[in-house]
Amino acid sequence: MSGSSRRPAASKALSKSDRKVQKRTPKQPLPVPERLKRLFTSLCAQIDGGHFTNAVKTCDKILKLEPRDADALQTKLFLLLQTEQYDASLALIEANDDTVSHEFERAYSLYRKQREPEAREVLNAIKAEKGDDDRGAIHLEAQLNYRVGSYHVALDLYNQLLDTAEPRSEEQSDILTNLQASQQHVDFIDKGFLHALDGLPTSISSTIESAPPPTQSTSSAAALASTVADAQPAPKPVVKKVRMSRVPAGVVPGVTPPPDPERWLKKSERSTFGQGRRRKGAGGGGGATQGSAAVETAGASAASQPSKSGGGKGKKRK
Repeated sequence: MSGSSRRPAASKALSKSDRKVQKRTPKQPLPVPERLKRLFTSLCAQIDGGHFTNAVKTCDKILKLEPRDADALQTKLFLLLQTEQYDASLALIEANDDTVSHEFERAYSLYRKQREPEAREVLNAIKAEKGDDDRGAIHLEAQLNYRVGSYHVALDLYNQLLDTAEPRSEEQSDILTNLQASQQHVDFIDKGFLHALDGLPTSISSTIESAPPPTQSTSSAAALASTVADAQPAPKPVVKKVRMSRVPAGVVPGVTPPPDPERWLKKSERSTFGQGRRRKGAGGGGGATQGSAAVETAGASAASQPSKSGGGKGKKRK
């Protein structure tokens, strides 16, 4: 009986030791394909939810496991352009130029960095390779021409895009907006500027071409600077926050009246000492005259009465 009772206890001890060994053994990491699958699932969810900053971090994790993954590179480049990180997008293109060609993204990043000559060179290379029918290249070329002031060329390109755009699409709405802006500039250059010149007096219009450009006087510039300075709002005073831990009990900041600043002085040294007190013996109004009359009357009556202890009376008899 004793041997049979010891066996279950030993088996229990062994089972506990096995559990400890199982707890101590580290968890095996997932294989790379499984980790990539989970990361791409998270990436799709982040892009669908509009969390582009977190999506860029997920792309970095994927590229750390698979540095030459074309899908991750393309997605990260798209996210950088969406978040307007054009320096980072150019650096990514330069670092992976041998993997996939991103000439259009390079031209667009250069355009947004206001490097128009370089952007036009890349754009000309794209047109030479893909032809003149690439819609992305036409859009970018129209924007470049609009920025440098070639409004007629931009207007022609937007009309070309409008003819082949899908009706009631977002692209058509953008084209119409840019087309209207280009048309306004063209109308001003072709007609509005000339009409404005025709409306000027002859004395001005005849000498406008030979007249030097107007110079701004120093006094007017100083007056303008002072006007601008006066128009600026005054800075708001910084309100120091009261620490409630230092406020005595029963005191509400801003509501309870402040303590007397002269509370530390003697009463005789305070500015309010002697105020509100009446002098001794002073009456109201003409009290001084009435008091003197009363004193004189009392003295006269006392003088007229005989003294009780006077000598008129004899000595007391024994």
